[in-house]
Amino acid sequence: MFCSLQENPEEGRASIYKSLIISTSKEIMCFSDFPIPDDFPNYMHNSKIMEFFRMYADYFDLLKYIHFKGRRTIVVSVTKRPDFSTTGQWDIVTETAGKQESAVFDGVMVCTGHHTNAHLPLDSFPGIEKFKGRYFHSRDYKKPQEFSGKRVIVIGIGNSGTDLAVELSHTADQIFLSTRQGAWILDWIGEEGYPMDTIYVTRYIEFLLRIVPLSLLNYFTEKKLNAKFNHAIYGLQPAHRFSSVHPTASDNLPNRIISGKVLVKPNIKEFATTSAIFKDGTREDNLDVVIFATGYSFSFSFLGDCVKVVENQVSLYKFVFPNLEKPTLVFIGLIQPFGPLMPIAELRGHWATRVFKGT
Repeated sequence: MFCSLQENPEEGRASIYKSLIISTSKEIMCFSDFPIPDDFPNYMHNSKIMEFFRMYADYFDLLKYIHFKGRRTIVVSVTKRPDFSTTGQWDIVTETAGKQESAVFDGVMVCTGHHTNAHLPLDSFPGIEKFKGRYFHSRDYKKPQEFSGKRVIVIGIGNSGTDLAVELSHTADQIFLSTRQGAWILDWIGEEGYPMDTIYVTRYIEFLLRIVPLSLLNYFTEKKLNAKFNHAIYGLQPAHRFSSVHPTASDNLPNRIISGKVLVKPNIKEFATTSAIFKDGTREDNLDVVIFATGYSFSFSFLGDCVKVVENQVSLYKFVFPNLEKPTLVFIGLIQPFGPLMPIAELRGHWATRVFKGT
């Protein structure tokens, strides 16, 4: 399922902002049997990615094999049939405009990914209920114009939080970027101007990861990143090693920090009516907006007892197959790799269909 082209995000569906550009290059993320056109940029705007998907579907004449249920359709339940232990079949109930339909399927692929259900940990921010300004999760952000002249706090220094802080810093009066633990900041552009992932997501680097001690790789990577800009001076130095947490990619964040448009702040201790008090005792007043770029959680309520999610973790063989009598339920893309997801999802799709067919 892809994001629908509308202003207001719907609960239970993935959502993006208008300016979103993917953080993996076309050379690394393309499908193996259909290269992305030469005239497309290395890092694509979301509209170009949608165009690529449509080109792929047209080239292989896939649409005749796909039945689209409609944007307003939800999956109510996916349950094993009474004879599941021998057939592996599923009863699937969908609902459109209050009307339910049931159908039987031989296999099910769950492709909802990680970024659907907003994680909004308001309990971790005392006083937020007193705050008189506006606050919302980053999934609800669409465009920067409405924040012109505002004083905005962005909480979270993942890719979404960093993107929003950078974009809003061009229109807002002031951006405060609150981070609990800092982050290692990667560039999109590597040596000689090549996309960073074409340099570092390679068989050679994979080979090094197998033979060189991880502590040594962390040391050299962190030294290289600090040579670009000293993370401690910029208020971004994390306590964790480079390989411990997914890094953040942004060429523009250091520029916005050094120009004063983005001020890096520690974690928030509490909120007041128009203010935020930080863990280091500092305070910022006259705030208008708080954006929680605090990540996502996932759940599969439609699967009932077939799969259990505990603390945002689910037990899957090779991140694909749950432990069932018949391997006819798979998860595609429920993984966060260091690098592009699409080639991994493609390989898992090949594997899953061959298991379905018994080959």
